[in-house]
Amino acid sequence: MRVYLDNAATTPLDKEVFDAMAPFMLEHFGNPSSIHAHGREVRSAIEKARRTVATLLNTSPAEIFFTSGGTEADNAAIVCTCRSLGITHAVSTQLEHHAVLHTLEMLEKNGEMNVSYLRHDKRGVLDLEHLEELLASNPRTLVSIMHANNEIGTLNDIEAIGAICKKYDAIFHSDTVQTMGHYKHDLQQVGANFIVGSSHKFHGPKGVGFLYCDAGTKIQPLIQGGAQERNMRGGTENVYGIIGLAKALEIAYRDMVEHAKHIQSLKDRMIFKLREQLEDVSFNGMSEFGDKSLYTVLNVSLPASDINEMLLFSLDINKISASGGSACSSGANAGSHVLRALGVDPARGSVRFSFSKYNTVDEIDYVAETLAKMYKKVLV
Repeated sequence: MRVYLDNAATTPLDKEVFDAMAPFMLEHFGNPSSIHAHGREVRSAIEKARRTVATLLNTSPAEIFFTSGGTEADNAAIVCTCRSLGITHAVSTQLEHHAVLHTLEMLEKNGEMNVSYLRHDKRGVLDLEHLEELLASNPRTLVSIMHANNEIGTLNDIEAIGAICKKYDAIFHSDTVQTMGHYKHDLQQVGANFIVGSSHKFHGPKGVGFLYCDAGTKIQPLIQGGAQERNMRGGTENVYGIIGLAKALEIAYRDMVEHAKHIQSLKDRMIFKLREQLEDVSFNGMSEFGDKSLYTVLNVSLPASDINEMLLFSLDINKISASGGSACSSGANAGSHVLRALGVDPARGSVRFSFSKYNTVDEIDYVAETLAKMYKKVLV
């Protein structure tokens, strides 16, 4: 048995999604920008996919732009807000995905933007009073805060953040890559100017995502070229990727309640089994608390041991695929910037297990037992 518990990195493609994509790989091959019948057929399919995504998110199809994934969508929202709207101050957190952090760092290095970072506690819970303080003294700011952290699972109240941003006329961008397809997003309630999605995080194909840009926020394209995506993104569309994305999101919304219940039960079982079988185990961020963390992610903090240097390799040898890392920087392993920001003890090992609808109770039990055996051998 090989167990895959790295679903926050990517998820397996749903067979229903592949079936929806296949005709656009083999039969419906026209360029959607062409005016002949082959092109019009494909253009119609893309617009149908756009309407599907927009309907699920309770917004207008005119506000959905397809991209190559979450990273491009994050870059477009941040860079184009700065350069198109002339915004020179941003508020973010040290816990963001590198798609956000590195983009902000680039703009700051270029002298295009100053960046302030929110205070947070040792579990990654943000200080929203600090957000109000920063916005009160810096009107017309870009606020870039993720919905749920990809490493520790801590959920942020993006509706509350959106309300604060509206109060101070700030532009709000939220990286929703980890929660898209796992939580319902009603864009009439969230109050964000930008949100993003990446298909392969919810059992769709890799290499395709989308940017939601509200109609009142006028930005120029990040990628120049043709007039695709209503002049917002040059380049021939990833047709079968877009079809797959829409189908995957449709399935995710259709089965969300059932899958959330199943996945949360697996996560709860993993917590119980690890506490039962392994001394001195704890959990980073808010990942052990069901209502305050992403139900697909559990970040496990393990006892200090020499085994931590080769933890992921040892798991892989035992046919377990997971990810994570220590809070320290050593050799080729740069360590986790999130765990460092939380002040996690660098001597402890950390591993992120992330679950999907395809995981089973037997897999969870095997992983917990294997991890416990690994540490019992070196801690006796």
